[in-house]
Amino acid sequence: MYQAAANRYDQMKYRRCGKSGMKLPAVSLGLWHNFGHDTPHETKVDICRTAFDHGITHFDLANNYGPPPGAAEHAFGSILADDFKSHRDELIISSKAGYEMWDGPYGEWGSRKSLISSCDQSLKRMGLEYVDIFYSHRFDPDTPLEETMGALDYIVRSGRALYAGISSYNTERTRKAVAILKDLGTPCLIHQPSYNMLNRWVERDGLKETLQNLGVGSIAFTPLAQGMLTKKYLGGIPQGSRASQGKSLFPSMLTDNAVENIKKLNEIAIGRDQTLAQMAIAWVLRDGGITTALIGASKASQVIDCVGAVNNLEFTAGELAQIDKYADEEQINLWAASAEQDA
Repeated sequence: MYQAAANRYDQMKYRRCGKSGMKLPAVSLGLWHNFGHDTPHETKVDICRTAFDHGITHFDLANNYGPPPGAAEHAFGSILADDFKSHRDELIISSKAGYEMWDGPYGEWGSRKSLISSCDQSLKRMGLEYVDIFYSHRFDPDTPLEETMGALDYIVRSGRALYAGISSYNTERTRKAVAILKDLGTPCLIHQPSYNMLNRWVERDGLKETLQNLGVGSIAFTPLAQGMLTKKYLGGIPQGSRASQGKSLFPSMLTDNAVENIKKLNEIAIGRDQTLAQMAIAWVLRDGGITTALIGASKASQVIDCVGAVNNLEFTAGELAQIDKYADEEQINLWAASAEQDA
């Protein structure tokens, strides 16, 4: 029987999400990869237990996470039932819908039909009465934004979720979405953009500043650039790694120039007495503009390493300048199309 660590809240830092009453851990766990049928269930259990034992209370999913789609929610539902049932009120569980999930015209994007059906399916897979946060996973250029936001409002009002969120919306659409939800009486709690040293579109787009001005929280996914900002690829592409499997990180992204720059970033991290992964997470969280960094993990030791980032979130001006010198932006934003779609 799993017994949660008694000191699980001692190390983690918790940050208020925008202007809401919600606090999120500085590091959250995403189940995008490594929670499908290609990973032993024992590994998934170990990752989730370790995360919770180290103060990670937020577990982020989506309907299509797997493989196959839906598998991650099934797996997490089993872990909830077996290990976390008595801790449900200590957890923030989120899910999303918008990418392809089932055949036919209603299995993706942002229609009312698609979002509400997706939410119901997600609840069933996880064995939950409600999720804490439900997101529109991506902007739908063919559905009125009023319809998509109206579906989120209904999902919250019907008790299927406590809060509403959006993901990968650019500044212009974020302002519109937040305004619609405010008028409906269901404030937008949080925005989930991709963001890391090598992918800074939220800065160019002005999204970070926009979210702060609107009082909306933020959770940055891929803070480790799909694993590039770790020591894993400093000596090549190891067998079984995400790059070797083509899971959102492709060998073509690991150019000679990219690897040399990552080695320089690793030297800066060593000088800070951090691992490269810890420094990358700390950089995302450095100025308070991001509420929480959303990590993924293939083993429990990676979770422990990432949580260690919260011990040093401060950077000198010299360190930031050195990071800027070597963090040449690579073409790794796989979600650019969602933000750049014509409205």
